[in-house]
Amino acid sequence: MTLIATPFNALSTADDVVRGVDLTGVRALVTGASSGIGVETAKALARAGAEVVLAVREERAGWSALAEIVSETGSRRVRGVQLDLADRGSIGRLADGWRGPLHLLINNAGVMACPLSRTPEGWERHFATNYLGHFELALGLHEALCRGADARGEARIVSVSSGAHALAPVDFEDPHFERRRYDPWTAYAQSKTAAALFAVEASARWAHDGIVAHAVNPGFAATRLQRYVPPDTKKAWDEMERRGLLRRKTVRQGAATTLVAALSREFARKGGRYLSDCNEAAPMADSSDAAFEPNSVREWARDPQASSLLWEMSLDMVGAPVMSN
Repeated sequence: MTLIATPFNALSTADDVVRGVDLTGVRALVTGASSGIGVETAKALARAGAEVVLAVREERAGWSALAEIVSETGSRRVRGVQLDLADRGSIGRLADGWRGPLHLLINNAGVMACPLSRTPEGWERHFATNYLGHFELALGLHEALCRGADARGEARIVSVSSGAHALAPVDFEDPHFERRRYDPWTAYAQSKTAAALFAVEASARWAHDGIVAHAVNPGFAATRLQRYVPPDTKKAWDEMERRGLLRRKTVRQGAATTLVAALSREFARKGGRYLSDCNEAAPMADSSDAAFEPNSVREWARDPQASSLLWEMSLDMVGAPVMSN
């Protein structure tokens, strides 16, 4: 299979991707849009003329992000909604309250390397927030996405994964660490593999609705996502960067790959792709020394059998979704 390439690369920024793009009439929902890559994604979409909804867990941070976006872009077509992806009631309220079409769903919110905690359902926090909450949100907004596709020919979902997906597949026997020993990095990696598999299966199941989904590795950028990372790990990262073994991006560079997946004509009607550095990633060798190839994707993150199994397992967990009106 020929990999899809674009004019953009690792150094491209969000503004580079939207330059010259007119998103008038496009409605976008960005989760985790109060800081980091999420707010830069929302900012670029607003600058290009889209109506942007910021879905944020902390309302005060959301108001601050909204004010920043309006100040920098001049757009008045930005609003915020409260969303806690670990709270099914919060997801249902957003989906139930949505009116009209949705053209872009950017599943950006996430947690990283946090201590073991669970939702009221007993779901492990990484899996619940990074994957399962977004899965249920997409189900709830499916009809809105269908209307978006009807209006513009296609609706897109972007599922933010991570290069860390290479550390672990989904453990279908124990996804919530009820029997195995909890490790925060394994939990994070599993959730990001699940995010990639979501894009594979959503594209397969919803292609006839005009809905296309892609997964992205935004690259390594310093954001609030890393607030639980131990100081010694951060020091190790700094040393790796000093030695040229790790490349740190700005948040605007991190947002670029998300925007390519959401907007690039090269990825139109070609769902289930995994992007890194603004282009489709190559398959990764299935060996331990390939775990951190920055622009590659593990086979377990694009396996159609695994994606189908994960979808069915997830449906069993969430039950019937609240659908958008």
